[in-house]
Amino acid sequence: MGLKHQPCRAPPPYKLLSIRSSTILTLVFFLTSFYLFFAPPWRFSEPFFWGYQAHFNGDLREAKFPWNKLCFGPAYEKLKLAVFSKTWPIGAAPGGMERHAHTLYNALATRGHEIHVFTVPSDRRLRRDIHQGNLHVYFAANDHGSVNCSLAFDIFNKVNAAGAFDYVHTESVSLPHWRAKIVPNVAVTWHGIWYEIMHSKLFQELISNPDGVLPGPMTELQEAMPRLIDEIRFFNSYTQHICISNSAGEVLVNIYQIPQRNVHVILNGVDDTKFVHDPEAGARFREKHGVPANVSLVMGVAGRLVRDKGHPLLYEAFSLIAERHPGVFLLVAGSGPWGRRYAELGPSVKVLGALEPSELSDFYNAIDVFVNPTLRPQGLDLTLMEAMHCGKPVLTPNYPSIVGTVVVNEGFGYTFSPNVKSFVEALEVVIRDGPKVLQRKGMACKEYAHSMFTATKMASAYERFFLCMKNTRYCHYPLPTDC
Repeated sequence: MGLKHQPCRAPPPYKLLSIRSSTILTLVFFLTSFYLFFAPPWRFSEPFFWGYQAHFNGDLREAKFPWNKLCFGPAYEKLKLAVFSKTWPIGAAPGGMERHAHTLYNALATRGHEIHVFTVPSDRRLRRDIHQGNLHVYFAANDHGSVNCSLAFDIFNKVNAAGAFDYVHTESVSLPHWRAKIVPNVAVTWHGIWYEIMHSKLFQELISNPDGVLPGPMTELQEAMPRLIDEIRFFNSYTQHICISNSAGEVLVNIYQIPQRNVHVILNGVDDTKFVHDPEAGARFREKHGVPANVSLVMGVAGRLVRDKGHPLLYEAFSLIAERHPGVFLLVAGSGPWGRRYAELGPSVKVLGALEPSELSDFYNAIDVFVNPTLRPQGLDLTLMEAMHCGKPVLTPNYPSIVGTVVVNEGFGYTFSPNVKSFVEALEVVIRDGPKVLQRKGMACKEYAHSMFTATKMASAYERFFLCMKNTRYCHYPLPTDC
């Protein structure tokens, strides 16, 4: 195709709006989106992904609920899939999207499908390609360690020439939209969309600028509006769209104007053989890391210790809680600038640093409730699902992606508005309920996670999706082989 090995840079997609027009668009966005995005599900007259038919019979492309809810039988037809992913996990502490990709494509390869992943190593170092059975991972990095789109596409073309791919899958925009236009049979999984990111920028602005001091240059919030408009325009470059939350599916149909038949929800899953309920392992973890035996309640938070993960919120809220309830203890797993701040809170907090993936299950088992204070409404944190698999209830902001998909009722945990006052009130309820109530909710979480958030359920749904896209006879449910 005559393509040179260029970095993955997009052509200028739009002319930036003026500050004034951007501000007006931002105001319009908030006036409209707070109803659409934050209204409780029962506010919608015909919610796109709200209802679920327990005995669904029909075309899967018309399903208005996550495919994980269904039970797919074995597939006797094998697929050859091309995958574009931003990174591939190498070493400790990989990010959520990397862990999702590793879990999904290993599971599909184990099922006998031929998987070819075009990506870069997460540690940005020079690595050999990986060829393990049906899984083939090709590293195509530029000088900065990011994906070199042209090089990745050249490798893709060579592998495709040796036997055509049945379908091409990209994790978000790992396959840029201007290349997706020239590739037939493309599906994209969205781990976060700019409509949701706009709300993330809003929450961060409210936290960092509570007094409403007018900024000089354009804020991140104002600069995000042109990105949202551009994204809505280019989303049609992808043939099929997979969302990882019910709310994102609603947004793609109602706001991005993607045809309903081209939008599907498949929830992320985690390896439930690694994240298991094990109280004894939790007790050993507490002892190893010096958690006092006389504490009344242990809360835990895990992930990158940075602002957009909500650590300014948790720091302020727990500072107040520690004064009122000296028996409450906080375990902090992760690395980042807020680790030093947490250490200032004294003996009621233990900062563990980044944990190896093999230690995470023990960490979850060591706590009474998992706290996720994130200021990022986009996507779904895998930590919520991991904690639930370990039998722990969760405390998290009341974002649509979370309350519509994960914490679907109060039996699974607690939610709060992303501000300190609401957070403290929710923490007080957790403390009032105490370990016995938390344990009961944790068992409900474990049961729900096993029914929805397993690697097996996720891989089974993706497998059926790609078979359906290749041959429409697989779009009917149930087939005689389905369970």
